[in-house]
Amino acid sequence: MTKFFATCPKGLEYLLKDELIAIGAGDVREALAGVAFTGSIETAYRACLWSRMASRILLPLAEFDAADPDQLYAGIQDIDWSEHLAPHGTLAVDANTAMSKLTHSQFIALKTKDAIVDQYRAATGSRPDVDPEEPDLRINVRVRRDRATLSIDLSGLPLHRRNWREEQGEAPLKENLAAAMLVRAQWPRIYAEGGALVDPMCGSGTLLIEGALMAADVAPGLRRDYYGFLGWARHDYSLWRSIYDEAKARADEGLRNLRPVFFGSDSDPHMVQTTKRNAQNAGVAGFFHLDRRDAIHVEPPPETPLGLVITNPPYGERLGDRAELPALYRDLGQALKDRFAGWRAAVLAGDDELGRALRLSPDKRYVLFNGALETPLLTFALRARDEAPREAKPLSDGAQMLKNRLDKNVRHLRKRLGREGITCWRAYDQDLPEYAAAIDVYEDWLHIQEYKAPLDVPVDVARIRMREIVRVAGEVLEIPRDRIAVKTRERGKGGSKYGQFDQKGEFIEVHEGGLKFLINPTDYLDTGLFLDHRLVRAKIRELAAGKHFLNLFAYTGTASVYAAAGDARDTTTVDLSGTYLDWASRNLDLNGYNGARHRLVQEDALTFLEKRSMQYGLIYVDPPTFSNSKKADDFDVQRDHVKLLLACNERLLPDGVIVFSNNFRRFQLDRAALEPHFQIEDWSAPSIPFDFSRRHNIHGCWLLRKPYVNPWKT
Repeated sequence: MTKFFATCPKGLEYLLKDELIAIGAGDVREALAGVAFTGSIETAYRACLWSRMASRILLPLAEFDAADPDQLYAGIQDIDWSEHLAPHGTLAVDANTAMSKLTHSQFIALKTKDAIVDQYRAATGSRPDVDPEEPDLRINVRVRRDRATLSIDLSGLPLHRRNWREEQGEAPLKENLAAAMLVRAQWPRIYAEGGALVDPMCGSGTLLIEGALMAADVAPGLRRDYYGFLGWARHDYSLWRSIYDEAKARADEGLRNLRPVFFGSDSDPHMVQTTKRNAQNAGVAGFFHLDRRDAIHVEPPPETPLGLVITNPPYGERLGDRAELPALYRDLGQALKDRFAGWRAAVLAGDDELGRALRLSPDKRYVLFNGALETPLLTFALRARDEAPREAKPLSDGAQMLKNRLDKNVRHLRKRLGREGITCWRAYDQDLPEYAAAIDVYEDWLHIQEYKAPLDVPVDVARIRMREIVRVAGEVLEIPRDRIAVKTRERGKGGSKYGQFDQKGEFIEVHEGGLKFLINPTDYLDTGLFLDHRLVRAKIRELAAGKHFLNLFAYTGTASVYAAAGDARDTTTVDLSGTYLDWASRNLDLNGYNGARHRLVQEDALTFLEKRSMQYGLIYVDPPTFSNSKKADDFDVQRDHVKLLLACNERLLPDGVIVFSNNFRRFQLDRAALEPHFQIEDWSAPSIPFDFSRRHNIHGCWLLRKPYVNPWKT
């Protein structure tokens, strides 16, 4: 089996993973903005032809060190390019770089091209030409942390280009993003059940055309006449022809049976005509009903009780003044509520503020990226007019006590939270022993984590109480159920353990201290932002000015973002997990901190300290209580903290500071072993935020400095 990598816009990874599995790919693993998989060349051909979500299909050839131009050149030359491209062929190189000494992508592309043509010139006396548009071989070079990955781009051009688009509107929606919207909005199921598709702001028709091609089983790449593998020396023409012919037969059959249930409108007559021409190019115009009208006048087709209204409204430049947009969203939401009872709806809102202006309660919220812009996709089940909301059952006596306590907590905290601009906070922490959970607010999300219940509490009673916690928290904090992430424990062999979490890949942007962070409320035990360390992070920002900053056991890099915001000279972020380092990279990028000044290192913390000679003015150490990773020696914070802190001391400048924290409730700092080497300030009490005052021992924090040496003392 050959390894491949499919790239996609952020937010589409899990959909792409499911799609590749359906195509027949093996060992499918999602990554940031892409999915790795294995298969034969037939699998890759099918992915190029059939993937609605992917941007490119890459065939990795080599991975090698590329810390300087010579290493890059040598790594490219180690590949026998005659196996991939004829001497008279054409080539193009795409390159990108991140967190590396080679910082210019155009230079990397040029150096790669030079290494290839030099190899041909030395062997044959001639060289391939460069064709940036449709080369015989398109090469992709990605340099990350001084390692290069070199791949052949089998797609040649981005796969979202389906080759039916004549022209686009002022705010174009890429075809793979449109396909993701349709899948998230359940369009395949709705069409199978006899439903229609309506877009009241159709623009150039992308959503309608993608919906029609999806319903007709037309391969998204069927109309493309160029792929990157067509000029590749290893291209199997007969295999590709058989795959293409099979797709053509399926499309012919699907279009014969396609129902004319696609309805589009736009206030701009030019866009209505554009949609018509694009639909003609795609071969589906005969199934469309198009007219000119404002979105607020949209109506369901006659005698069509079931369907999907899906649209990508403007969220900025297209209407000029953003102040006009909430009214547009409000009117659209009212039209959906009044006229489309029993239907589903999906709206790609510009941001959460515009989404709330719809005044509809979404059943799902997905984060998608329209180019670089993060946009929430909101989906709705529009209630039938005669469908009254279900009357809630009365709360039990215990649940009413919980509600009273949570109401009191919220009233007590809200004024100070507003005064200090805090939007992520703890609302409840096992205040009532019977309701053993922590409730954290992340702006318009709730994260509820169950504590271990006593063994004498029956499992069914614990589950009922947990359901009551979720209901009460949603009511008091006015958060819908679909934005409440719940982490529950299940009893099994060996005692209590956490159950299987969702794997949705949904990242939510939240704010703290004037900075932006991505959290994932559903997929992991923790969200990515430890709320009890809010003041510790603020302390790091206060201490960071002008210092080289080192963040060990960095998790999602939130402390590195704070240090950068505090004008640190540079930051180094160290963690053993590639997943967390990618997350940290996204947090840094989100706040505009990238480039050579902000290094990310995937390594064990102790190994890093032993191997490096760099000195730092500020070191943050927040180790786990225990760690038994296969990639490093076992770690126990009580047993090993002295060794760890002395190793940090070797890397600490004379006037530097170590900020050491951990969440082991029974932790005891070994002062006898550390005081000969440090001035120690116990900063635990000042580091506990006011919303955690009920659990004063949630973490410990110490500031460690080298002992003062009097230069005049002899």
